[in-house]
Amino acid sequence: MAGKVGFVSLGCPKALVDSEQILSRLRAQGYETSPTYQGADVVVVNTCGFITPAVEESLTAIGEALSENGKVIVTGCLGARPEVIQQAHPQVLEVTGPGEVDRVLAAVQRMVPPEENPFTALVPPQVKLTPRHYAYLKIAEGCNHKCSFCIIPKLRGLQQSRDAAEILFEATRLVGTGTKELLVIAQDTSAYGVDIRHRASDYAGKQVRAHLVDLVNELAGLGAWLRLHYVYPYPHVRDLIPLMAEGKLLPYLDVPLQHASPRVLRAMRRPGGAESHLKTIQEWRAIAPDLAIRSSFIVGFPGETEEDFELLLDFIAEARLDRVGCFTYSEVEGADANSLPGAVPQEIKEERRARLMALQQQISLEKNQARLGQTLEVIVDDYGELPGLVVGRSKYDAPGIDGLVYAETDGTVKIGDIIQVKITLAEAYDLHGEMVGRVAWKPNVPVMNNVATETIRV
Repeated sequence: MAGKVGFVSLGCPKALVDSEQILSRLRAQGYETSPTYQGADVVVVNTCGFITPAVEESLTAIGEALSENGKVIVTGCLGARPEVIQQAHPQVLEVTGPGEVDRVLAAVQRMVPPEENPFTALVPPQVKLTPRHYAYLKIAEGCNHKCSFCIIPKLRGLQQSRDAAEILFEATRLVGTGTKELLVIAQDTSAYGVDIRHRASDYAGKQVRAHLVDLVNELAGLGAWLRLHYVYPYPHVRDLIPLMAEGKLLPYLDVPLQHASPRVLRAMRRPGGAESHLKTIQEWRAIAPDLAIRSSFIVGFPGETEEDFELLLDFIAEARLDRVGCFTYSEVEGADANSLPGAVPQEIKEERRARLMALQQQISLEKNQARLGQTLEVIVDDYGELPGLVVGRSKYDAPGIDGLVYAETDGTVKIGDIIQVKITLAEAYDLHGEMVGRVAWKPNVPVMNNVATETIRV
C-alpha cells in the first residue's frame, strides 16, 4: 500500500458523489482509505459551505482532524472560499474547491507518494459510500440559476452535463454489481443536457441524447428502481410522468418549490406561484395518481409577510404534498438576498416553520393512514432491534430524508432484498407491517466489454 488516507465526507448527496470519485482515484493509486483519522498519513475533509450551520460543521470537522491527526487537506464547497478556512485553520496543508479531484490527488501525493501498480491503474474499482443496494448517480455539476438565496453557482460553477453514454456506462456497472436503486441527482436535474445542446453519444450501439427524458428511458431499461431528485417543474417533466404510470420510473418526484407566494418567489428569483404549482401538480397526478411529491420550503425569507405565509399554508393544505421539508431562512455569505429589506425576526421564522410542519404532519398522517391494508414493495436498508424486524423504504421514500417502513419478517431477509409488506400501522412519517412475500429482482444490463465491473463499498 502507498499509505493510508483518512476521509471525511460532509454535505449533500452531490458532495457524496464527489467523495466517491476521490476515493476511487485514491484506491486506484494503491492508497488505503479509512473513515477515521487514527493511523492515517493524511486526512481529506470534503466540506459543505452552503448555509451557515453547514459552514460551522465543516470548520468543526477540520478542527477535529487537525487535532487528532495534524495533516489535513480540505476540498468541497467551502473550499471555494479558502479565506474562511485559512482564517479559522491556517495549519491546513491545501484547500481545493468542489470537483477539483486532480488537485486533491496531487496534494495527497505530495504528502504520501503513490504506489506504482499497473494493474490497479488499468481498471480502477469504483468506491461507493452508500450501501450496496442503492447509489447516487450524478448526471451534471453546477447550476445556471441565479436564486437570490443561493451561492451554488459561485461554489460549483455553471451547469456541466455529462454525456448520456458516460452516465449509462456507470449505471450499467452499478446495476450489474447489485445496485437495485439508482437515485438520479444534479443541482437542476431537469436542465440536464441544455449546456451541451443535448448532444448524442454512443451507448450499446445506439446514439442517446443528453436529454432527461431520453436518459431516463434508457436507465429505466436496466431493471433497477429509478428515483429522480432536484427536479424543476419544467414543461418537459410532464413527459416523464407516463413512465411512472407504466412502472418504469418510481412514482416519486423531488421538486424544490421553496414558496407559494409569487411576491416572495420573485424576490427569491424563482419561477411560479401557488396557482401554477397547483396546476402542474394536478396535471401530473392525473397521469400518475400514485405519484409521491416531495418538496422543500423556506419560511422567513426577507420581506415575507404574514399574508405571504398564509398563502403558503393554503397551498400546502390544497396541494397535499406527500413529503415536505421546511427551513427557516438563514443568510448565506455572498448571497444577493442578504441585502434585501424586511428581515424577519428569528422567533417569527421558528413559529412559522412550526405551523407549517404541524399542518404537513397531519396531511402526512392522513396519507399514511390511507395505506393501511395495502401491500407495498419495500427495499430493506437495515435490520431492526428485534429478531426478524427489518427497516426499509417503499417506492415513495428516498433514503435519509423520507419515512421508513418497519416490517416483521421470517428472519431470512437480507439487506438489499425487496419484499412485499402489508401495512398494519400508520404513523405521521413511518409505516409498520408484516412481510407477505418477496420480489424477485434481476438486472437487465447489456454486456459491455469496456466497462469495469468492480465496485467497493466503504
